[in-house]
Amino acid sequence: MKIALGSDHGGFALKEKIKTYLMEKGYEVNDFGTYSTESVDYPTFALKAALAVSKGECEKGIVICSTGIGISIAANKVKGVRAALCSDLLSARLTREHNDTNVLALGAFIVGEKLAYTIVDTWLETEFSKEERHQRRIDGIAEIENKYL
Repeated sequence: MKIALGSDHGGFALKEKIKTYLMEKGYEVNDFGTYSTESVDYPTFALKAALAVSKGECEKGIVICSTGIGISIAANKVKGVRAALCSDLLSARLTREHNDTNVLALGAFIVGEKLAYTIVDTWLETEFSKEERHQRRIDGIAEIENKYL
């Protein structure tokens, strides 16, 4: 599986750790930056990672900023992206089972390294349930995107 990564300066250190962790597990990683702790704006890197997922260049994406809030909002502006901010394992599992999310957002100031790894593993290893009620809701999201994006 190919995974798009993107972060701002606040998420840089955690992004680098997650990148190494994923590559050690055999995932292919496409790092869209940032590449240092120099101050940058998170929408730039959310867009790059989200576009790679939207265009099918990467199957999933992980975006990181200090809280995960801003970068998740920015990623969700890209048509076809369903980004979810997760800081616990239940959210990581349910956002895949119920919402078939394709981008995970993390807050580097909120979750530590070990918890981030477990959230990433849970999110990547959980399949969409394909239950009719959940698919109907995802289809409703797509209708909103098609009308307003």
